[in-house]
Amino acid sequence: MRSATVLLVAALASVSVPASAEPAPVPVAPPYAGSDGTMDAAGARRLAGLSLACVDRPFPNKPGHVIEFAGHLRPPKVLTPAFHGCFDWHSAVHGHWALARVLKAFPGLPDAAPIRAALSRHLRPDVLARERAFFQEKRNRTFERPYGWGWYLRLAAELRAFDDPDARRWSAAVEPLARDFAASMATYLARLSFPIREGTHANTAFALTHAWDYAVAADDATLKGAIDAAARRFYLADRACPLAYEPSGEDFLSPCLAEADLVRRVLPAGEFREWLRAFLPSTGDAAAFQLEPPEVRDRQDPRIGHLIGLDFHRAWCLLGIASALPPGDPLADRLRSLADAHRSAGLSDMQDSGYGGEHWLASFALYLLAGSGR
Repeated sequence: MRSATVLLVAALASVSVPASAEPAPVPVAPPYAGSDGTMDAAGARRLAGLSLACVDRPFPNKPGHVIEFAGHLRPPKVLTPAFHGCFDWHSAVHGHWALARVLKAFPGLPDAAPIRAALSRHLRPDVLARERAFFQEKRNRTFERPYGWGWYLRLAAELRAFDDPDARRWSAAVEPLARDFAASMATYLARLSFPIREGTHANTAFALTHAWDYAVAADDATLKGAIDAAARRFYLADRACPLAYEPSGEDFLSPCLAEADLVRRVLPAGEFREWLRAFLPSTGDAAAFQLEPPEVRDRQDPRIGHLIGLDFHRAWCLLGIASALPPGDPLADRLRSLADAHRSAGLSDMQDSGYGGEHWLASFALYLLAGSGR
């Protein structure tokens, strides 16, 4: 009897079951955000885990600096020992920002010890002195300008606001290079004839939002004045930004919204509202204003996957613009609703994005969920 049963079980196991009879389970996306769309401890831990996994991962790596002779072909950890992981320099920088931001918000997180250890390894005076020396080489004077400079200044501003003994040491260590970037940014803006309006790394307005917030945190009147003058020169006469033409196929920034996100920092609230009416006339009818999250057809293509980051960037810009509008302005509620849709789309699409997405999307998601820059 027992042998017959075994044979029956074996026979049944060999029968092929149509795919439609037993649908494969649908993977459940990790809840990166709380039910209200803000950062909670569980979601922050998952996102920080992505940054923690890459800050010491040197390869694959996209250097981006000028190589003048064979001696410049050295491993990333030798050239830029503080920020050598996460695929490229700027992603390593904002990966460290993400770790600091999560640690500040949730100091009792189970992963707090490895996060502190990583930040302490990299944000040391001796390590950052070598980083600074790299940028002082003539061939590297424009390396990571302006995107990486902006993110570094965001990191410096975050550490200034972090009341913690370790964070004070990290802040002191990053400050010399931050001052270099602040001075270089001010000089650069004075020489820049026109803003760069693309939807990727070179965008001027995006970098200046981070630089402005650093200037405020550091009470850097020179940098703040330079950004104020440049923003007025570049953007105040702009009218009817073609938001309908966005995005380009590999954008992770919205040029129109990045500009508005900067200008709302520079102008008084009343002046900003008047500027916004002319700059984005489609917002005149709040209820009819539309902005759909982009379709991402290949999450694992690292360039097409940029569109996932665009969801996050649009969302935080929309929320920032809403925060600058007068109380009771119906446009504010509409912008918040559109931000919610983009946040949900981004958090969904970042699943299964591979290392091409994981090395940077966590920072963009955290920037949105933590309410940074607002």
